[in-house]
Amino acid sequence: MSSSLKSKVRELVAAGDSPRLDRFLAERERGLTRSRIHSLIGEGWVTLNGQVARPAQRVRTGDRVILTIPPVRESDLIPQDIPLQVIYQDSEIVVIDKPAGLSVHPGPGHPDGTLVNALLARCPDIQGVGGVHRPGIVHRLDKDTSGLIVVAKTEKAHHDISAQIKGREVHKGYLALTVGVPPQDSGTVDAPIARDPRHRQRMAVVLGGRESRTHYRVVKELDGHALLSLALETGRTHQIRVHLAYLGYPIFGDEVYGRRSSALPRQFLHANSLELRHPQTGEHMSFRSDLPSDLKEAMESLNNTSN
Repeated sequence: MSSSLKSKVRELVAAGDSPRLDRFLAERERGLTRSRIHSLIGEGWVTLNGQVARPAQRVRTGDRVILTIPPVRESDLIPQDIPLQVIYQDSEIVVIDKPAGLSVHPGPGHPDGTLVNALLARCPDIQGVGGVHRPGIVHRLDKDTSGLIVVAKTEKAHHDISAQIKGREVHKGYLALTVGVPPQDSGTVDAPIARDPRHRQRMAVVLGGRESRTHYRVVKELDGHALLSLALETGRTHQIRVHLAYLGYPIFGDEVYGRRSSALPRQFLHANSLELRHPQTGEHMSFRSDLPSDLKEAMESLNNTSN
């Protein structure tokens, strides 16, 4: 990013009393997330009547607040020309049909070659949106889960979609093939999820964990397997994988929560639908993604085996 970019300065005069400075700024600066506002205040970029401010300070009528938004810090993320299947794109969002095997953002063991690296090459303006290390990311999919993911291209879009997710207004649908067939055609798994106390790299159903609910419906039965349509009411890490394993019907090919399969080198889980409200226009948007070829081939293989 060019070092010639300048800080943006906002001067705000309070027209009424507000219980807290951070709330005052959140109401006036809709393009900034609450966490971003807290960071700016904590780093000394906000003054109240000429003095460096604190988040909980009270704002009264006539008070003068100056907010400075510094240029986005340079990051060590490298733009990379990685092919992406773009389902939709405009000035605010981009919707990607992510392939299996592609991590969403860099982390231990995969410093590059991720969706974020690909997006920085395609949409360089997302640099710093929502944070330096995971620009544009408002939700994620596991590396070996394929399907739809929406990315924010502006701070306003990041703030708005994050709020929609928090308010459970974003609807994400999945298809999964289970080992075993649930006895009921549909149901809900309502079981709290937390870090597995015995295996810290995994998640598990744990008493006192975060509330987690997954709705499922059997779409098709194969010999000893079931294709399920799933909807998340909450969005915990590995939620579908953990809940189905907890039921006793783990996802086919899931080597972490079930068993590896020679017929498929990853878990049979695909994010096939996504619905949200456009962050700028408010329009209801709906996207669909067909099963990718590797999952179709795995189902055909099971069909041939059972015939």
